[in-house]
Amino acid sequence: MQYFVVMIDYGRRDREAVVDPEITRREVISRVASGEYRNISFIHEIAENSVEDVTDAILAEATLPHVPPGDVDLQASRLDHARDLRKHERT
Repeated sequence: MQYFVVMIDYGRRDREAVVDPEITRREVISRVASGEYRNISFIHEIAENSVEDVTDAILAEATLPHVPPGDVDLQASRLDHARDLRKHERT
């Protein structure tokens, strides 16, 4: 059996350990990236009889890639927006 323990620190109020045996690594990464899990103290992966601290690895995977401003195609996004507006026009 494999599961993850996500310890969330609420400061003076308390700490909470989120343990769900049905959650996958991908789901933990998704929740960290979406901001559902904030102020994380640690994330442990428990598999069989071993415990591994995977905090740094999951936080690294959950960060959004940095896209330099020069790589954004503004004309394409403007055309996409115009197409989206046309979809909602009444005929």
